[in-house]
Amino acid sequence: MTFPSISIDNVLKILLALSQYPILSGRIRSRMRKVLFARGITTKDIFEEEARRKAIESQEREGLHNPYGEEQADVWETRLKRIRDSLTDFYFAYNLPYAEFEHIVRQMLEEQGSSESEFIWFNPELAPQDMLFEQAEIIESMPDEERKKYEARLQEIEVVLIRTMVSDQLKYIKMARQWFTVADLKEIRRRKIGGGKVGGKAAGMLLAMRILKETAPPEIRDSFKIPVSYYLGSDVFYNFLSINGLMHWNDQKYKTEEEMRADYPTLREEFSKGEFPPEIIERLDEILVEAGHTPLIVRSSSLLEDNFGTSFAGKYESIFLPNQGTYANKMAALINAISKIYASVMDPDALLYRHHKDLADYDERIAILIQFVEGQQMGQYYLPQAAGVAFSRNLYRWSPQIREEDGFVRLVLGLGTRAVDLVADDCPRLVALSHPRLQPSSDVRSARRYSQQNVDVIDLETNQMSTVPMREVLAANYPSLRYAAQIEQDGYLANLLSSTNEFEKMVITFDGLLARTSFAKDIREALKLLETHYESPVDTEFTVEIVENDSQRPDINITLLQCRPQSHFISADEVQFPVNLKDEDIVFSTQRMVPQGTVQNIRYILFVTAEGYFSLTSQAERTQLERAIGQLNAALKDEIYIAVGPGRWGTSTPDLGVHVAYNDIFHARSLVELAGEALGASPEPSFGTHFFQDLMEAQIYPLAVFLDDASTIFNRDFFYASQNRVLDFINIDNTRILNTLRLIAVNDSHPNHHMDLIMDGRKSRAVAFLAPDGMETVEEKIPIISAPPQLE
Repeated sequence: MTFPSISIDNVLKILLALSQYPILSGRIRSRMRKVLFARGITTKDIFEEEARRKAIESQEREGLHNPYGEEQADVWETRLKRIRDSLTDFYFAYNLPYAEFEHIVRQMLEEQGSSESEFIWFNPELAPQDMLFEQAEIIESMPDEERKKYEARLQEIEVVLIRTMVSDQLKYIKMARQWFTVADLKEIRRRKIGGGKVGGKAAGMLLAMRILKETAPPEIRDSFKIPVSYYLGSDVFYNFLSINGLMHWNDQKYKTEEEMRADYPTLREEFSKGEFPPEIIERLDEILVEAGHTPLIVRSSSLLEDNFGTSFAGKYESIFLPNQGTYANKMAALINAISKIYASVMDPDALLYRHHKDLADYDERIAILIQFVEGQQMGQYYLPQAAGVAFSRNLYRWSPQIREEDGFVRLVLGLGTRAVDLVADDCPRLVALSHPRLQPSSDVRSARRYSQQNVDVIDLETNQMSTVPMREVLAANYPSLRYAAQIEQDGYLANLLSSTNEFEKMVITFDGLLARTSFAKDIREALKLLETHYESPVDTEFTVEIVENDSQRPDINITLLQCRPQSHFISADEVQFPVNLKDEDIVFSTQRMVPQGTVQNIRYILFVTAEGYFSLTSQAERTQLERAIGQLNAALKDEIYIAVGPGRWGTSTPDLGVHVAYNDIFHARSLVELAGEALGASPEPSFGTHFFQDLMEAQIYPLAVFLDDASTIFNRDFFYASQNRVLDFINIDNTRILNTLRLIAVNDSHPNHHMDLIMDGRKSRAVAFLAPDGMETVEEKIPIISAPPQLE
């Protein structure tokens, strides 16, 4: 065996692991004392005298003054034995090379008896990791017949290693122990910096890749990989707090929201000045040397992140580092990025999310995932050819022929940030993997308008992440252009058959990628495999590289960046609309991109008027509106309400829709997005974004109402003519805010009535309608989302 380097701690760990075998551990210490005496480090008489003296001193500390008269003989002998053992460990560790200790342990094990004793003599929960790895490797190297006898032992060791190095989440451990080999765990350990676990984001990525390696057919397995990755262990976070005097911030989660938000700027400033110990800096230095000038991304990987039911999507920061310039600048940028992510653990939105999920009391230490950015240089820019998010279940189908079980992709050119965030007037390519080339709209004008216009890149010259117009990237010798873009000709979109610089006419459709490569098939089959073995729908993040070859079908390399259980709605298998529903009772209806489910007994509708919202030109007023919506959400916690507003709820660009956070709307049962040219709002749904993940976890149905569709119904009088009940719940002094934010009580315009929202994703139809109280509108077998558990 190769034991840990010499130290008193390591000696004690090994002897502690042997403590369940007292005879064996006693014989080892007896042999250790003989070596000490033989080497002249001490003599037996001196050793025994020191042991007796220290035993008496320990009695005196306990208030005993007569060593023999006040303590029973067996207790005295136990005390003396423990002192002898402690002195033995001390003298041996500080005076003799570790090889001596290793030799004694080996000799005692050989004398212990059969070879089987080597695999049962220590407790894996207490043993150093070196011992665990060595014994696991011995078992794995055995012939098949002999190995069978030790499979349970091997699994026990692997579980201990997974729990201590990767994740302590029980559902994860149950899956991971079936897939990870000792070599996998050893590689994780090699890439881990500091103590603790690698966290949820890293854990999900590693497990997904291992499953694909084991189960995917060769043509799919060979097309997937993970990026070069290193893991800053979760214990480093507490070390950072301790050595920088930041522990006083660790109670932020128990403060009020107002205190959290008031403290956060100061907290971020103090974290930004934090330093790391030399041993951590040394490992970070190794990463920078290996990376050279390759850009890096520093990502959060908290212990709770990407778990079943709690994705923490977008709650903590991820920071791209161009990694250009001098070594000092690159190291400073890396340390600053880690410090910012550490500070984001205390972000008020993240802390409130934990409260809503009843996780505030959990020890949320955060690990850090440092990865080389996948991509290539194109002029002054560095970016992947494509990136996106993929889901094994397609919850939004814009055509009846689309199969939910085949999955869905949000695909963008450049960095994948535009696929997971709701950004300015820009849309990713939505791909239904059952029919990859089927777009939400066949109209060329709509396809152009709702296509990607800008690209997120790493600018190597300015040394920062930037957003640039699409034409700048396409003009920078973008490789495999014909797989990403089509050109508008005579009212239709045509494939690029030759090189051209008519970039203004190009539309990013990825039609070539979807039609002439194996991308769609590969990712669809990979998602199916992951869903099968996760026993749950999954979602992933990825990048794509198109590799031209001599054949007409290029190779595809997909880099898996993340994998986690996909949040999903608890919905009915079948819903039924009321018979003979009157037009005057319909509040709104839509027939595009509809989820599956019901919300019944709705009493209030929070309505943001398009006219009022887009007239708020100052950020201060829009912030006031956001706070008012959050206050209404808190006031309506015991009511059943939905929210209706223009554009995209949760967008990071206020000009595109209502910029709210999850904490502002988590009591709502549905978020309805009004889309149309008159509103300047895109019909591209939020499905697949970080905000959407929050909604699914909280069972809040997102629904888009396309006002430009001839089949859409929107009862304007109901929304604009009903009494505004906002002031019954909160105070608003600004009349412009009051004219923008309306709270409609269904009972005002229709006494003894409520509203029901029925959504049939299979038929792509949703209807919100008025119904008399006590009226059954859906068969009893349908689950009713009317009062989910309060998230307080």
